[in-house]
Amino acid sequence: MTPLKHIGRLAAAVAVSAALVGTSLAVAPAAQAAGSGTGKISCSAAKVRKSPAKNSTARGIAYRGDKIVYDQFAYKKSEKAWYTRGTVTRKSDRARIRGYVPYGCANAYGTNPAPTPPIP
Repeated sequence: MTPLKHIGRLAAAVAVSAALVGTSLAVAPAAQAAGSGTGKISCSAAKVRKSPAKNSTARGIAYRGDKIVYDQFAYKKSEKAWYTRGTVTRKSDRARIRGYVPYGCANAYGTNPAPTPPIP
């Protein structure tokens, strides 16, 4: 690879990195969610939302003890809040709801309050 191509690729990588840092949503590092895991909802009720934001459209409600299979954690900078993305299976009617739940209600450790991941 010629030095000119190497510098061009480096400049492109820096530009993409700068664009990602400026977004309001940051995805947690891969170490936070290795593959997928299962857990239970620990709050009495939690809205499952379309995107990780308080004002996002609610897709359904999850209740304490419902099963969640999670695959990602997201941090919303403007709210200073973590969210867990996954599929909730309700015990009452076996409905499956895919979306984001507040991290404190669906955390990887099964405890409440949850130890939150480091802020990216």
